[in-house]
Amino acid sequence: MVEDRIVLCASSAYEKKYYFNEEFNLLPERVKQELQIMCVLFTEDVGGILSLEFEEDGSLIFRVEAHESDYLYDEIGSALKIKEMRRKKAELLEALETFYKVFFLNEDASLIE
Repeated sequence: MVEDRIVLCASSAYEKKYYFNEEFNLLPERVKQELQIMCVLFTEDVGGILSLEFEEDGSLIFRVEAHESDYLYDEIGSALKIKEMRRKKAELLEALETFYKVFFLNEDASLIE
């Protein structure tokens, strides 16, 4: 976890592991499964470590890291895959941001666009 960011979930191609932050257990099981599939498929496809993190303002970001010695990591493929996920999963990602803003930042749901 980076300062001022909260990790929602993460997947590592190196350790072949998936992490889900238990603070988000209120999310429906279907959403948790979709996040797991999305993250694991990403790391299986391009390598590295992917984490979905909430910034201080409630924005959801994709953070990707790769070991310097990982010559199989596909940096271009990573950027393209994130762009594709943002497009295909826009509704889910927007709903997650709204969930975070309401339940963690205590913002009024009627004021969130």
